[in-house]
Amino acid sequence: MSEPAVALEGATLRLGGRAILEDVSLGVARGEFVAVLGPNGVGKSTLVKVLLGVLPLSAGRAEVLGRPPGGAKGLIGYLPQRRSFDPGLRVRGVDVVRLGLDGDRWGLPLPGGSRWSRRGREANGRVEEVIDLVGAAGYAARPIGRLSGGEQQRLLIAQALARRPRMLLLDEPLDSLDLPNQASVAALIARICRDEQVTVLLVAHDVNPIVGYLDRVVYLGHGGAATGTPREVITGETLSRLYDTPIEVLTTSDGRLVVVGLPEAPAYHTDRHAL
Repeated sequence: MSEPAVALEGATLRLGGRAILEDVSLGVARGEFVAVLGPNGVGKSTLVKVLLGVLPLSAGRAEVLGRPPGGAKGLIGYLPQRRSFDPGLRVRGVDVVRLGLDGDRWGLPLPGGSRWSRRGREANGRVEEVIDLVGAAGYAARPIGRLSGGEQQRLLIAQALARRPRMLLLDEPLDSLDLPNQASVAALIARICRDEQVTVLLVAHDVNPIVGYLDRVVYLGHGGAATGTPREVITGETLSRLYDTPIEVLTTSDGRLVVVGLPEAPAYHTDRHAL
């Protein structure tokens, strides 16, 4: 077997005396599309920060692409939780994508490098390539603040792809999008995973837009984790054992999954935008 993209063994992280992660062991194979699930406050974003090397483990071991967390930064494309752009922001979408090449992962520009130099021409070509890949060529030249949420998210995914990463860490990329945009962005991410052979770890509150594309899920709760295929993990039996409380998983008439009984609200895998 090839070396896993992510390997955790007995991973424990304590913050302020509270165990956010406790004795978590899991592996993610290269090229897999994996969702990290669970209600608010169980450590989904914390796990992403561990993998990025931002938060060190209190105990246990973690490897990312065969290296300690933080040692593979140049091989990871990271999309943090969705931020809104001011409608008056005049920066073009193409320039936001370019930040994925011209700055470090946090968006700070590197000195030097004219766009007319050989390096600049190569960068322009790569920016155009990833914009085409995410289907954003029709609006990339427009100000980012005037684009829809789905259009902005596609450009931010392009930014994360700019350096040809071997892994994407996406923290709630579907949050605040309407259902059609959730579906289209989920399909885009799945296609990138398959066609570009990029491992994808996607933090999600609602599994329904992505469940048909997933290889496996990681469901966090009470400091621990349950891992497996969606059919194996998203069951009343498995989640009741993880949370040590009775939990039901219901299937609606249109095939959506609803988890009932999780200890923290909001606790449903359903459309949070339809009220």
